[in-house]
Amino acid sequence: MTARTGAREDRKVLAATLVGTAIEWYDYFIYAQAAGLVLGPLFFGPIAKDNPGLAQLLSFATIGISFLFRPLGALVCGHLGDRIGRKAMLVLTLVLMGVSTAAIGLLPTYAQAGAVAPVLLIALRVLQGFSAGGEWGGAALMAVEHAPAKRRGFFGAFPQVGVPLGMILATLVLLLLDAVLGKEQFAAWGWRVPFLLSVVLIVVGSVIRRSVEESPVFLRMHQRRRDSSAPLGRLFRHHSGAVLRAALIFVANNAAGYLLIAFFISYGQKVLHLPAPQVLATCTLAAASWLVFTLLGGLLADRIGRVRTFQLGYLLLALWAVPMWFLIDSASIALFLVAAVVLTLPLGLSYGPQAALYAEMFPAKVRYSGVSVGYALGSILGGAFAATIAQWIIGSTGKSWLIGVYLIGLCVVSFAAVSHGRDPMGVDLDVAEDDPSSQSWTSAGVARTAATAGSR
Repeated sequence: MTARTGAREDRKVLAATLVGTAIEWYDYFIYAQAAGLVLGPLFFGPIAKDNPGLAQLLSFATIGISFLFRPLGALVCGHLGDRIGRKAMLVLTLVLMGVSTAAIGLLPTYAQAGAVAPVLLIALRVLQGFSAGGEWGGAALMAVEHAPAKRRGFFGAFPQVGVPLGMILATLVLLLLDAVLGKEQFAAWGWRVPFLLSVVLIVVGSVIRRSVEESPVFLRMHQRRRDSSAPLGRLFRHHSGAVLRAALIFVANNAAGYLLIAFFISYGQKVLHLPAPQVLATCTLAAASWLVFTLLGGLLADRIGRVRTFQLGYLLLALWAVPMWFLIDSASIALFLVAAVVLTLPLGLSYGPQAALYAEMFPAKVRYSGVSVGYALGSILGGAFAATIAQWIIGSTGKSWLIGVYLIGLCVVSFAAVSHGRDPMGVDLDVAEDDPSSQSWTSAGVARTAATAGSR
């Protein structure tokens, strides 16, 4: 194994993954929340006049479009990460996400530019999706591959925590703007402000990630990148099953997460007619609890294993998927909060261990590509159109609890995927061969490396 680095270097790496990922996902969540609140009538004007429900459906669909380009970002950034360094790609994806987000804040609306407006919006969403696809794999591996074998779950939870932290930041900005501007001014021009604020965050995030450059931690990671990815042919020829499993493990968590991120805010305001500040404050508190439970998921994964933690999370998610809608539909903001906060418990348990589990599922030569592509495909199958599907279910049946049935179906899929095979906890992350006899997640490899880890 690579020599362990000092606590100071560990803190620098964890800070770079946490803060950079939070900023990246702030950009993504600002769009998801704006899509639920204002983008429908602004960019699909004629449809919004004749059929507001369809315009909202199209607005949510633009969230999903960007997911289709995540695999491309994962493949391209995985390849370039081996040639110019992980840190460089992490900075590049952060800047690309920030620039595309800020550009959305400058777009003309349908009233100003006609059909050109939604075309430009979709083009920028494609860039956001490409950036997000290249972001996660590098951040996750930077954290996990520096961790002691017994703390990979906890270290890997830090880039995961960036997701709810980004949501908190995005929701707080929207809450502040709603309080200062009101609904009319926000819909007229205030919606542009959180997108333009991304310029400031780009600078902050880039500085933080660049600070890792001279660290011996990053230099060793950059050296490992030569061995950690492989041509795509090798990945899909020898590890297509692991890629598919990684994708299916993620679908239920990603779908439920995007309902919380994008759908709950819109549903609370437009269907339940709850006050916007209360809905936004509720989702902010839910994001804070998601952050805590994600760290708990990472810690628990180091105690009882990655697979058992995932299984617990998906079991609880399936049990809560239907009852939460009866609390939400009560139109009580207190019960809305209970529904959202309880939802974040299984979300955290099935998200905190993800980076560690994925890193341990792939040998070094295909790890960067494998975790990135698996994550990107899972997000397409899970969260890409979760809000769109939820909106369609509501529009077609009028019964919100059927959204819970949809989530239960995804939980069954993800539970089965994560339960397939042994828990790879504690495998030797330095294993690079493609020979199945030497892969660290075979039963013999797991037993051997777990024993080695236990003796450290």
